[in-house]
Amino acid sequence: MKYPIGIQSFEKIRRLNYTYIDKTALIYKLAHEGVYYFLSRPRRFGKSLLLSTMAAYFQGRKELFEGLAISELEKEWESYPVLYLDLNADWYNSVEALTDRLGRALSQWEGLYGSDPNERSLGMRFEGVIRRAAEKEGKQVVVLVDEYDKPLLQALQNADLKDTYRNILKAFYGALKSSDRYIRFAFLTGATKFGKVSVFSDLNHLSDISMLPQYVEICGLTEKELHSYFDESVGQLAEANGLSKEECYAELKRSFDGYCFYPNTAGIYNPFSLLNTLHYGVFSDYWFETGTPSFLVEQLKKTNYPLEEMSKEDLSSDMLNSIDIIDENPLPLLYQSGYLTIKKYDSRFKTYLLGFPNREVEEGFIKYLVPYYTPKNENKSATSIMQFVGDIDRGNAENFMKRLEAFFAGGDYALMGNKELYFHNALYVFFSLLGLYVEVERHTSDGRMDMLVQTKDYIYIIEIKIDKDADVALRQIEEKGYARPFEADTRKLYKIGINFSTEKRCIDGWKIAEKSDN
Repeated sequence: MKYPIGIQSFEKIRRLNYTYIDKTALIYKLAHEGVYYFLSRPRRFGKSLLLSTMAAYFQGRKELFEGLAISELEKEWESYPVLYLDLNADWYNSVEALTDRLGRALSQWEGLYGSDPNERSLGMRFEGVIRRAAEKEGKQVVVLVDEYDKPLLQALQNADLKDTYRNILKAFYGALKSSDRYIRFAFLTGATKFGKVSVFSDLNHLSDISMLPQYVEICGLTEKELHSYFDESVGQLAEANGLSKEECYAELKRSFDGYCFYPNTAGIYNPFSLLNTLHYGVFSDYWFETGTPSFLVEQLKKTNYPLEEMSKEDLSSDMLNSIDIIDENPLPLLYQSGYLTIKKYDSRFKTYLLGFPNREVEEGFIKYLVPYYTPKNENKSATSIMQFVGDIDRGNAENFMKRLEAFFAGGDYALMGNKELYFHNALYVFFSLLGLYVEVERHTSDGRMDMLVQTKDYIYIIEIKIDKDADVALRQIEEKGYARPFEADTRKLYKIGINFSTEKRCIDGWKIAEKSDN
């Protein structure tokens, strides 16, 4: 089997006999039910291949679709002029970089359909090209834009440059509305959605299908598609990793499934990680390793966001679908970039709760946060977690606490701002990382944080106070009866009280008691 890893050309996939996951029935549905569409999906989720497939379809290249669903649906196979704009490749570090990229595309189209010296602005030139293409070919035009938001994302930390890009793109894409009579179909994709008051303010006729149930499967792979197209490959992967086929399917699901783009619909697999895993026979974090989320961490830092709230804050649909509010709340950016996904939906209040989609994203993101949210020390890496896990597995509570104390020693934090928030965020990162290997539950309220850590042999109840005393923390475990649910449990139970000093920026006291202690 040939896996189309990184191949974005539909023609290349079909002519060279790579496996193609058939999405053409949905393309037919889009083409025959509307004209203007927008789709937001994370990077490397198949958006470019989707547009390439659309281009081939609207060019009437019937031979490429033999055996696919659309070959039974389409009877006409008309050919339309296709204007394809790909903004994915360039680095947009200046206004000139963006205008040059748009200008090059316009010049290529003008070479085919003619130009007008009176059309001086980018928007006017685009409008002119659309009109002349339609008149020359005698057919309406198809406009496909890949990664419309790439320039905006690269300018997130430069407000002036972002605003300039926004104005340029708003005027450019505005040509679609003024050219409506000449357009047969238009489809724009991106990783994020900038609100209707900005880039899309002139495109109020654009249908956003990003969170419509009938299109959740248009990119990525479903469980059914995994079994239908790759069952033999999963068997080979299982054998290579010493797993049964059922165990292998479960591991693939845990690692790469879980993306949800509409409440109560089937999860979607990350296609890039899934295909790489099947191709190489090795489970690895292929998607996460292809791009570092540094711009996301910058937004978390900029907003002083409490990390614990990532899976607790209710978001409305309007908030979830726009990153124009990221200077106040970074969650929409995390969602649209693929690092968080929908976990729960409250139909009464129409709000969403988010969470990590799968193990690859959770583990990669938490490990990435470690140097940002713990005291700076080159010897404190995410790999040291194995030492903490070893202490927990062996029931060595005192050694665990000594190691934890050293982990947060020094007080030289990468973040600046609220000292209490530092520690809460640092603890969130640490215990989230720990929770990838042992069972950890976190609870927060009223300025305190308590943890429950469990293994097959041990239970740890941890109460953490800020600017108080370790005895106070330990006493609360007793007074609140935190150990009561485990009275009949035969595992050894430790109660640990910890105090964090905001003045010293470190753990300055801790005490350990066992279940039998009074």
